Amino acid sequence: MSGKHVAVLMGGFSSERPVSLSSGEACADALEGVGYRVTRVDVDRDVATVLRELRPDVAFNALHGPYGEDGAIQGILEYLQIPYTHSGVLASAVAMDKQQAKRIASAIGVPVAEERIMNRFDIGHEHPMDTPYVVKPVNEGSSFGVIIVDEDQSHPPQILTSSDWPYGDRVMVERFVHGRELTCAVMGDQVLDVTEIFPVGSSFYDYESKYVTGGSKHEFPAKILPNIYQKIQKLSLMAHEAIGCRGVSRSDFRYDDRFSPDGEVVWLEVNTQPGMTPTSLVPELAQLAGYDFGALVSWMVEDASCLR
Repeated sequence: MSGKHVAVLMGGFSSERPVSLSSGEACADALEGVGYRVTRVDVDRDVATVLRELRPDVAFNALHGPYGEDGAIQGILEYLQIPYTHSGVLASAVAMDKQQAKRIASAIGVPVAEERIMNRFDIGHEHPMDTPYVVKPVNEGSSFGVIIVDEDQSHPPQILTSSDWPYGDRVMVERFVHGRELTCAVMGDQVLDVTEIFPVGSSFYDYESKYVTGGSKHEFPAKILPNIYQKIQKLSLMAHEAIGCRGVSRSDFRYDDRFSPDGEVVWLEVNTQPGMTPTSLVPELAQLAGYDFGALVSWMVEDASCLR
């Protein structure tokens, strides 16, 4: 390797701190394993001062959630002129706002589910749309705050008006799409393969399914019809490019094939900071394309830049 000094940014202060620490440690270990000089940075409010003193050649962004995935840390890195991985300020902010991301994706022909943006206190005691539907925070990741309202539920979820709700007042109420969980990654301008996700002990791919050992099973490449496989790859690349993503991203889909093989494919969101442990979805897909974990994180470091 070139001997570059890489600051791996991890931790932070969002709900996804534990996930970020896991991703960051895995990436730091892998980068050291292939010859980079690595400094692990547990990000706090003084991160600009820390980075100014460290003067790394590259910042590897392993943060997840608000402040790490929404354009905030990217703006700091732009001011400091430190090349960084993943997407830039605008794409990160847009992708983190589920409403804005869906508007852009829908405008270029990517199929999305119908939704309403509401203040959680305005939902009240009447269903805001026909059941089943999903309520989710507009600006969170890792399925934090996602609630599925079943067909037989008589009223909206009461937790939405509770003082214990920690995810902000704006929520997305979205039509629930039945079907299979599929995901596809993009790496630079190369679309990778498609994985099918089978949550264990849950009706959807929730936090435990994503991060608890044995919480889900991954089948990659997914065993779906070739035309559906190619459609998901095409839609993933379309969303990545339209939103302006850089480096690595991952798009998530629902595929409802209950009534016909072609069924319905619906794009849910694009993740600009996907999980980065060796058993996470993107590293598994990258391995299918010939990149082991060390090669993947090396590619990301060499791809880093400002003005992303």
